[in-house]
Amino acid sequence: MYDDASYYSFAPSTQPQSERIQISKHKRRQSLLKQPNEDVQADARLTDGNPNIIEADEAPKGPPKATISRRAQSYSDFHDAVRAILGRDATPTKDTQHGEGNKLETELDFVDWYHNLEHGLLDASQDEYTSYQDQLDVSLAQFDSLLSSTSSTLDVLASISSSFQSVEAQTTAFQKQCEGLLSEQNRLAEMADGIGRNVQYYSYLEPITRRLNAPGAGNFVQGKGFSDMLARLDQCLEYMAAHPSHRESSTYKSRYRLLMTRALTLIRVNFVGALREISSDVTKRIADRQLNDTTMSALLYAKFRVGASELKEVGLEIGKRAVRSAGAEPGAEAEYQSLMKELYTSYAATRGKLVIPLVRKKIADIAMAPSTSKDLVAFAGNSIGYIKGICADEYELWREWFDDEDGLYDFLESVCEPLYDHLRPRTIHENQLLKLCELCTLLQNRYIRDPEDDVEPLEASQVDFSLLIQPALEDAQTRLVFRAQTILRDEIERYKPKPEDLDYAARNRQVSLSGTMSNAPITSGRKGSVAEPTTPMPQTSMVLDEGDSPSGRELRWGLDTEAALEGCYPTLRKAIWLLRRIYRLVNSTVFDDLAHQIVHQTTLSLHQAATQISSKATKVDGQLFLIKHLLMLKQQIVAFDIEFVTPDVSLDFSGVTNTFWELRERGGLFDPRTLWRFMGGGLLPRVVENMLDAKAELDGRLRTIITDFTSTFAIRITAAVSASAISKRTFNGRLAVRLVQEAAGKEVPILRRKLDQYLDDHRTKESLVKAVQDQVIQSYETFYDQYEAEKRLTGKLVSKKGKGREDEVWDLDTFTEWTDSLFGTMEATVEA
Repeated sequence: MYDDASYYSFAPSTQPQSERIQISKHKRRQSLLKQPNEDVQADARLTDGNPNIIEADEAPKGPPKATISRRAQSYSDFHDAVRAILGRDATPTKDTQHGEGNKLETELDFVDWYHNLEHGLLDASQDEYTSYQDQLDVSLAQFDSLLSSTSSTLDVLASISSSFQSVEAQTTAFQKQCEGLLSEQNRLAEMADGIGRNVQYYSYLEPITRRLNAPGAGNFVQGKGFSDMLARLDQCLEYMAAHPSHRESSTYKSRYRLLMTRALTLIRVNFVGALREISSDVTKRIADRQLNDTTMSALLYAKFRVGASELKEVGLEIGKRAVRSAGAEPGAEAEYQSLMKELYTSYAATRGKLVIPLVRKKIADIAMAPSTSKDLVAFAGNSIGYIKGICADEYELWREWFDDEDGLYDFLESVCEPLYDHLRPRTIHENQLLKLCELCTLLQNRYIRDPEDDVEPLEASQVDFSLLIQPALEDAQTRLVFRAQTILRDEIERYKPKPEDLDYAARNRQVSLSGTMSNAPITSGRKGSVAEPTTPMPQTSMVLDEGDSPSGRELRWGLDTEAALEGCYPTLRKAIWLLRRIYRLVNSTVFDDLAHQIVHQTTLSLHQAATQISSKATKVDGQLFLIKHLLMLKQQIVAFDIEFVTPDVSLDFSGVTNTFWELRERGGLFDPRTLWRFMGGGLLPRVVENMLDAKAELDGRLRTIITDFTSTFAIRITAAVSASAISKRTFNGRLAVRLVQEAAGKEVPILRRKLDQYLDDHRTKESLVKAVQDQVIQSYETFYDQYEAEKRLTGKLVSKKGKGREDEVWDLDTFTEWTDSLFGTMEATVEA
């Protein structure tokens, strides 16, 4: 475990043997001096000692056995080795003892020998302790060496630790310094990158300026780098707008905007130049020779399709920038929208110069054709069909040049101008209402898209021709409404009845109305319309809506409606005929307004006719005439579903004028009391409401005339028990009841005969008879209550059981049973 060097390094620094003997002798001498009998004892031992006897038998005969001292391999081996060496040095041999004994010649030698022997014995007796002391000394020396070595090691470690801490501090400081340098480097790198990014938006100015102002810059428009340059300009403008705090941002922004305007202007110039070249080429070829339709189409469309995609891409660069900014005012135009409009205008003008003359010539040829020269509908069908094909072709070509439809329909309207120039005068000069109806039907059914209809939406590649034909339809509808108003004025409002028109009873007896009357009310073609008649009306058929065929066939009435209106007053027939013609051909609001005027004027015309019939015949004839015609009018207008019209409110200042005139005549014009007194009597204008709702007006008039009719017969029957008759002193109740019975027996047959002359619907007649009966019973009930009250005052009781005698006053139940049998309403109820 330990090598030679380590062994000798830990070898104890022992004193020599002679020094130990001297120390021992010195110590022994001090101990012997203290003994008083030291010499005597020594002599005794000497005399007693026999050198021949002392260990003579135990002395070795030869040299001591040789031993090999091995090197210490551990701490215990080390001590054993040291002990063996020390013992070998300290143990005297017997030969030496014998030799020394043999040299005793004097007493001093003996004393010395004795002392040596004593010391030897003493040392031999203390050999184990001495060995242990030596071992302790060696251990102490070893421990001292370990302590010194440990102390030196700790000192080294402390020095190393202090050095390490110093290195660590220096390393930390160095790391922080490096990190600071790295952060500074990153900051400087970012600053350099930011400066580079910022500077690049400023550095584009000069090269772009030179590029756009160079000679032949227009040829660069269709190059690949032109779009990249525009994109770079957009980035520069956005950067300048986002960094207004930069020192030169406003200046560079204005210069970049000028460059953008310059670049987009070059696009417009290039676009217009390309169009001009194509147009001049096509115009030259058309002028050089006569071309057929196929060659003409190839020149007009195929030539323009060549290169359209490249010019479309160039034009899109303007379209991308013709967008309003986020903060722009509503309705404000985009910055570069004018340049885009110039492209549209240039294209439309170029195409218009080529297409419109050809369209105008074709429309003129159609107008001069024998089949269409005098027929408005035929001309409209042929010319509109041709224009529709042209517009479809132009639409497809437009989409090859532009991506959006801004300005497209303005251009197509200019293409349709020759059609409008021929169709509008013909429409305005057309006096036949049927022709105008056929024209409106043709335009609506073929070319106009109704948003309420469930039709598939137009594809992206289809033109909405309804927008182009809408002006022609509006012209036709305007003329149709004008002609309808003219007919309303001339043939209904100003109609002068003939004598045979007023002899309605005779005419009605000669006319046999055909057809079976339905029980259901008529509903119109509009969704959700429900007819709920408030008065009894005759049963007639529904209106048949038959559209015109493409050949322009005249509208036909439904057979049932024609039969129902046969023999009616002419203004009623004309009103229904007029409503049928214009229904669904004009705007619903216009139709409702016009329908209210027609119904109103027809109602006034029927009232005038009823008044004349009453003057020539009887009042009942006029009333029944009006009832029948109002019921028929009410039933017929249900089919047209006329919407409600709000009342027309106006102010009437006539009372104000009259009041001031009266105050002036009285002399109190400036008297406050007089003005205050007249405040509620005409000084303020009156609010006048003109009810324009035809249905409400018709229902009101019908209720009024039915009430008048029933009241006429009821008054005739109950005249004997009326309030005026009862108030007379000579009034006799029994005689009055008998007179009522006689009048009822006379008037009821007249009532039924008159109803049979004017009305054909059984339900209507029975309803009127029942209304007369109810009014008669009501009048009799009033009389009977008053009569019974008078009898109670006089103390006479009226019998209420049984029919009683005929000369007595009947009670209400008895009178009701009698009227049921007389009027026949009970049987009519059972049959119903």
